[in-house]
Amino acid sequence: MTPSTGSAGPSTGSSAGAPRSVLLAEVARATQRLADAGVPSPRHDAEELAAFVHETDRARLHLVADPDFDARYWEAIARREAREPLQHITGRAWFRYLELRVGPGVFVPRPETESVVGWAIDAVRAMDVAEPLVVDLCTGSGAIALALAQEVPRARVHAVELDERAVGWARRNIASIPEGTRVTLHHGNALTALPELNGRVDLVISNPPYIPLTEWEHVAPEARDHDPQLALFSGEDGLDTIRGLERAAHRLLRPGGVVVVEHADSQGGQVPWLFPEDRGWADAADHPDLNNRPRFATARRVGH
Repeated sequence: MTPSTGSAGPSTGSSAGAPRSVLLAEVARATQRLADAGVPSPRHDAEELAAFVHETDRARLHLVADPDFDARYWEAIARREAREPLQHITGRAWFRYLELRVGPGVFVPRPETESVVGWAIDAVRAMDVAEPLVVDLCTGSGAIALALAQEVPRARVHAVELDERAVGWARRNIASIPEGTRVTLHHGNALTALPELNGRVDLVISNPPYIPLTEWEHVAPEARDHDPQLALFSGEDGLDTIRGLERAAHRLLRPGGVVVVEHADSQGGQVPWLFPEDRGWADAADHPDLNNRPRFATARRVGH
């Protein structure tokens, strides 16, 4: 999307004694520019970028006085207007109770994945296991692995990622929180990794690539042009990686262990069928996200 050619500078008509006029007026103008560019959440992003540039938070924007207006705000707005992800501009992403470092080369965690992790956390807490053993396949930034380590205090988490640049981001995030000491990062193929854990794992979780190759032109520019292709696309129907994850999860899980796999809402009803009873699975089911759209599938490993 070509950025707007409208004015990129601050207004000059602020009146004395109105310390909130300039910044909030510029946020309003920025909101319109982002909306015209097709940004899905223009007001939120305009405010978030203003808070980032002025080193405050959105709730305190009204406290930024006129003389403190930073012209770098318009540089940030131009980048977002061109559909560069908000998180690449700020260098951070929020995920559950975590602040993660993200940027070019790593998939930006999405809010819908938080409900996937919430289900997994509840499932692990319900297990009668003193120190749950968890594997996060296709970890990307490490968001899922770190959330599980943080919210299940005795869990030991192994995170696997193939892309070298993403591994670098995950390594930084793991080092940034105390619970990261219980996360072991592995640079390797999620489908063949960790044979030493075969039959021992309590929970396998993954947010894998699941977009069909045929949908390339319909993917939002923020993802298509900035997220790693390896983290997005997976065969003609988008399910190639999930088919491989079914075999990997079956190999890794102990009897009674659980697999949790995110998928596209359009794939609701398809993914549970990839975990059939005749291959050692039970209770395969789909679950909705907070918008009541099918978002992830779960199944329980049975047999020996």
